Amino acid sequence: MREVCLERRVQKYPAGSALIEVGNTRVLCAATIEDKVPSFLKGTGTGWVMAEYSMLPGSTAERIPRERSKLGGRTMEIQRLIGRALRAVTDLSALGERSIIIDCDVLQADGGTRTASITGAFVALVEACETIYTVGGTFPVKDFVAAVSAGIDQSGATMLDLCYAEDSTAAADCNVVMTGAGELVEVQITAEKKPFTRTQLNELLDLAAGGIAELISLQKDALGRELVWRVGRIG
Repeated sequence: MREVCLERRVQKYPAGSALIEVGNTRVLCAATIEDKVPSFLKGTGTGWVMAEYSMLPGSTAERIPRERSKLGGRTMEIQRLIGRALRAVTDLSALGERSIIIDCDVLQADGGTRTASITGAFVALVEACETIYTVGGTFPVKDFVAAVSAGIDQSGATMLDLCYAEDSTAAADCNVVMTGAGELVEVQITAEKKPFTRTQLNELLDLAAGGIAELISLQKDALGRELVWRVGRIG
């Protein structure tokens, strides 16, 4: 794992916010609560969690144009991934008819922006849920969730938490999302240069599981004892 720094309450106005730094990758995550839900949930008493993802123009060596009118396929894929990861550990009925929108803005990119976004967005989500939680009720977040990248280099060795240089030359790269209970939410893996074996896949998953355990420990440190105690709380 590269060095990871995770800090919450970094913005004044959002209901929850976090800044995550993974090596040279930096992502700002902000959670906003709205008293409305998508049309398909109106009248159900159920809430929704979604994400918006963006790479700022100066986040890479070459300026990235802003996506003003239409989101690119990569952006859409990543923000859907973040949303799925967060909903996997959220009791949507405990939200009531509210939506929580997590904005993940990449300030600086050096590989692993989607996994860093998920890990940081979770902290912002918990912080936001604290503002609507009623003592004695069900806390909307049921478990921890974090994500990390892994890969196989040209020699066949497995790697954890790839930077951009490692990712761009990897024979296979993988993104793993996992809960605190060790359950898989999503595994994205592609052979870039040559196929990989089932044994190598298992090695990658084991490596990712260890990395995610470290990240969840850092999430707990950032949230502090009171908010860690809330996660999974019923009554």
